[in-house]
Amino acid sequence: MTTQTSPLTIPHSIRRLLVRGPNWIGDAVMSEPALSSLRGHYPDAEITLLVKPAIAALLKGHPALDRIMVYEDRGKHAGLAGKWALAGELRRQRFDLAILFQNAFEAALLAFVAGIPRRYGYATDGRSLLLSDPIARPNRATIGHQVDYYLNLLKPIGISGQAARPRLFLSEQEEREMDRRLAEAGLAETDMIVGINPGSTYGGAKRWLSERFAETADRLVRNYGCRVVIVGAPGEEALGRAIADRMEGKPLVLSGQTSIRELMAVIKRCRLFLTNDTGPMHMAASFAVPIVAVFGATDHRTTSPLGADHVIVRHPVDCAPCLLRECPIDHRCMTRVTVEEVYGAAVKQLQVDKLTSGKCSDPSSKVSQTSSLSACKLGPLSAQLKGVTVFLDRDGTLNRDSGYVKAAEELELFPDTAESVARMNRAGARVVVITNQSGIARGIITTTTLEAIHDRLRTLLETGGAVLDGIYYCPHHPDDGCPCRKPQRTLVDRAAADLGLDLSLAYVVGDQKLDMELARKVGARAVLVTTGPTSLQALVSLEEEGQPPDHRAAGLSEAVEWLLQDVQRRVHGYLTVEERV
Repeated sequence: MTTQTSPLTIPHSIRRLLVRGPNWIGDAVMSEPALSSLRGHYPDAEITLLVKPAIAALLKGHPALDRIMVYEDRGKHAGLAGKWALAGELRRQRFDLAILFQNAFEAALLAFVAGIPRRYGYATDGRSLLLSDPIARPNRATIGHQVDYYLNLLKPIGISGQAARPRLFLSEQEEREMDRRLAEAGLAETDMIVGINPGSTYGGAKRWLSERFAETADRLVRNYGCRVVIVGAPGEEALGRAIADRMEGKPLVLSGQTSIRELMAVIKRCRLFLTNDTGPMHMAASFAVPIVAVFGATDHRTTSPLGADHVIVRHPVDCAPCLLRECPIDHRCMTRVTVEEVYGAAVKQLQVDKLTSGKCSDPSSKVSQTSSLSACKLGPLSAQLKGVTVFLDRDGTLNRDSGYVKAAEELELFPDTAESVARMNRAGARVVVITNQSGIARGIITTTTLEAIHDRLRTLLETGGAVLDGIYYCPHHPDDGCPCRKPQRTLVDRAAADLGLDLSLAYVVGDQKLDMELARKVGARAVLVTTGPTSLQALVSLEEEGQPPDHRAAGLSEAVEWLLQDVQRRVHGYLTVEERV
């Protein structure tokens, strides 16, 4: 079985690329990091996505795509004649390569009949003979999350993307139109909106009890002044109304009343999203909306929302995960999840110690009463750094700089590292590590060892509730003159292309002079942390050259605190007391 063919690893060898996307919304969202990685690997290729109508709407406007072809399986592409017509449409596009995220036999057959010369996908569903490049399906126990499952498919062609949080994109007009619709329903922009997603298109086994959703929502309304919006797919209108009828307060029921794009816009407005394991759950994760997800029949290890902004509530039972559409016995995986557990998780997510009903006590004031901006002045935690990208150095910034970290067990994070990264995650920032690792060129460590070190880094961060969107490193010797070694900007540009990063509000945090120089090259704010052994020397040198950093911090925690304030100054014009004076 073929696992790698060299032409596919050459970025400029593919001019026209077809991607057959998944059929389910949740799967489509979880395939997004792999889709973005394809764009980074084939920057000059015209990438076309073939998907059903709902997925076409979901991924509309995605920067990795040049075009979306809609597979109208219930319309003009229905039946054998319709599929033959679709194959003809594909044939006329003269694609060089088809990459099949969908595992079905039909996907391979269409690509084969369309005459696409390279057909790349997992060898599943008896379709190996239809694929020019069949890839062995991995053991799911070793892959873990579904995001990794899609990324793993791309490894043989030289793509080694990280399991970053998926992204979806809305236009400003779409967001404004939803703001107007919510305002007409009586929900102000300052209201703290809690979204309730009680349904599941896949089947009833994934659904928590509707009366418990209602009771949880009522408690949040009574105690924290939340406004509740109930969402759901067409066919779930009765479920939405049933929950609304049970509630003491009057929620806005949008079940079955939104398009895919409108549903995305509603979810993005939420301060918290209470949900079953469904596609909308992954939509919320893509917008960094804090989530409380109830899991029962499905496996939280493979389909949990990525990112630090979620809490999973579940009760382990012998029969779960069964992956059945309907429970054949007593639905114990869901009936054992109590209101108290879900409500407690929701309270934790709302950060009620920092927010008071989502409104400032003095809405007219733009000046904080202390030297630090309060959480209220900074707005909802999930939105403070939305649109911000933070590039972090590794050694001396995240972990103690011991010269060279030669083994995974030698990596020792600073005490505040995980919480600082988690805070940026919760605030909506994209967090990427950019690191020079010349130890590879010097023969001190191997690439395999470095990957093990970075696996430990991710594990330590995840234990503290934090995630990285990516890790990019330069393996070359300083004398090689390569374009990817800091302070050159190649790694930043590569990360921006792979992950769709916005560099207009970017920050570089590091302990060395070259980190500050990198910040200047990419137009980012520079924050020097004095945690590394040469950081103070770097500060003196920068000041002597008249190029001091934008801020000096004792550690990452202090850097993040300043960053939160700086974003508000840049975007909203908020001032601290000292600045006002």
